[in-house]
Amino acid sequence: MTHYDTSNALPAGGEGGTWAGRAWLPASTAANGIAGPRVISVRDGEVYDLGDSFPTFSGLVNSDDPAGGIRAALARGARRIGSVAELLTNSLHYNRAARLAHESKPVLLAPNDLLATKACGVTFIKSLLERVVEEKARGDAETAAQVRRIILESLGEDLSQVKPGSPETVELKKRLIAEGVWSQYLEVGIGPDAEVFTKAQPMASVGYGAQVGILPRSNWNNPEPEIVLAISCRGEIVGATLGNDVNLRDFEGRSALLLGEAKDQNGSCAIGPMVRFFDGSFRLEDVENCEVSLRITGEDGVTTGGANRMAEISRSPRELAAQAIGKHHQYPDGLVLFLGTMFAPTTDRDAPGQGFTHHIGDCVEISTPQLGTLVNWVNHTDKIPKWDYGIGDMIQFLMQSRS
Repeated sequence: MTHYDTSNALPAGGEGGTWAGRAWLPASTAANGIAGPRVISVRDGEVYDLGDSFPTFSGLVNSDDPAGGIRAALARGARRIGSVAELLTNSLHYNRAARLAHESKPVLLAPNDLLATKACGVTFIKSLLERVVEEKARGDAETAAQVRRIILESLGEDLSQVKPGSPETVELKKRLIAEGVWSQYLEVGIGPDAEVFTKAQPMASVGYGAQVGILPRSNWNNPEPEIVLAISCRGEIVGATLGNDVNLRDFEGRSALLLGEAKDQNGSCAIGPMVRFFDGSFRLEDVENCEVSLRITGEDGVTTGGANRMAEISRSPRELAAQAIGKHHQYPDGLVLFLGTMFAPTTDRDAPGQGFTHHIGDCVEISTPQLGTLVNWVNHTDKIPKWDYGIGDMIQFLMQSRS
């Protein structure tokens, strides 16, 4: 951690894009002397406090023109906090330590504050395969190989070529039922309705440099590298960032009713470093053409990785967003939406046939040239800093800041 290179965290230090996130400012740094979370942006390698214009990140996402609002706030003379390099370095050293309220330097937070944190699953063929294998094979290698073969023969290597809910998939469902491999995961993978679940509570996500958590009694778990959309209360997709949907595969494999245990634990949702808002240099079409890379480096010398090619997603980001928010379900504070992953590491780590699982101390890097790099370290959920700063605390902070 001490020598980790922060230069790839934001492309060109945030130049050539419209960026915003959140940082914890200690009392010594805050303009009013009150420690707390502030909305920030970057320009010319420097970090600026936008909290006077946008007290919450939710307010920024739900504004009429987030990118224009960021530019206007910077033009009005937003207060400088420090350099991008300093903030990133602080975050690596302090996000993994004691309570943020006790820190003496500004550190990055996950950008989403009041926004709901939702996630889509089974949107790529590889993640679909692994979920069905979890459910059907239950650790038997021969059964797993058979299930993979049947699904790949039926769907092919690229789920983007399969139109979920089409007449063709109805017929395909009949075949897979006959083969004995139909699954709840195939239902959401190629059926009419996407899987959309609550990943974490508002304010619970961790940011750049923080520790992510796995349950001590989980023996099979992994990161899930994903692109995360920022979506306004009106259903408008306004920007994107990176996320790690930490997953306990053994829990979810035992029962879909354990999805909450598998997905929502202390530090199980990482988002950052910042949201890149759509403007003339970055559009939703760029998201659809991204390749998201994953690299895991263990203290035992193990290194593994892979990549998500967003072009292979089964449903477009627009379709997934439309299934998450609309006339049947509203989010007044907006939401962030994980788009799913095609890559789950499967390389044997501890013994042949056991596949990959995390070790304490693993470094997880998720990156794409358009959005930078999100880095986190793995620890047990009861060893990382507790989540003890919630919505009530933020309300108190905002009231104090206005007084």
